[in-house]
Amino acid sequence: MVEFYKLALSKYAQFSGRSRRSEFWYFVLGNFVIGLLISLLGETISTMLGGLFNLAVFIPGIAVAVRRLHDTGRSGWWYLLVFTIIGIIPLIIWFASDSQPSTNQWGPNPKTGEAADISSHLVD
Repeated sequence: MVEFYKLALSKYAQFSGRSRRSEFWYFVLGNFVIGLLISLLGETISTMLGGLFNLAVFIPGIAVAVRRLHDTGRSGWWYLLVFTIIGIIPLIIWFASDSQPSTNQWGPNPKTGEAADISSHLVD
């Protein structure tokens, strides 16, 4: 889990390429857990620290979401659906969808391509 979270952070503002489901969902889970831990602190500290944390992961969060959409064969511009209430539903479905099995216009499949970022023994 930590490897995928660090991988998403290491590609801080990289909007090109593809990201596996596990990279995206572990990044979301990691942010949720860190947010929970921050909220356990006092009200003033959690407000300041939570704001700083949200600011720090804002761009990597968008970048990993765009790369995840690329992995399913969709343009990153589809992420703009997040601004509509009903648009969140197809985004969640697409984020949970399996990768396109072969190379697409955004690069090789990160699970099987030679550009895979995490060793293939990890389960997606």
